[in-house]
Amino acid sequence: MYAHPDDLHRARSVGAAARPEFEAWLALQKAVDREDGAVPRRYRELISVAVALVTQCAYCLDVHTAAARRHGVTAEELAETAFVTASVRAGGTPAHALLADRLFEQHSHHVPSVTSASAVAPSC
Repeated sequence: MYAHPDDLHRARSVGAAARPEFEAWLALQKAVDREDGAVPRRYRELISVAVALVTQCAYCLDVHTAAARRHGVTAEELAETAFVTASVRAGGTPAHALLADRLFEQHSHHVPSVTSASAVAPSC
């Protein structure tokens, strides 16, 4: 298995190799982990779990599900968060279809004539 919980202990040694960046990241983490924000900590952890589900980061899932539990998140809230996340992520496809539809329409005004078999569209 590539992702292993013991790897979390390697953060300090990896951070030592890029100290300024690691310290900046730790400062950001400290700011988002604060207890006195307008967004309660348990919601911050649910947001973190949702992002970890989208990015599919096993380490973030480990850290933030543990923190969510410590901050009173229930199994039901965690499950609902997963399904809300799945729905929003899936919604990106039809949402981008709206853009594709508009672009398709715009391209109809600029259709180049294809006269040879060697004409191909650029790839992304």
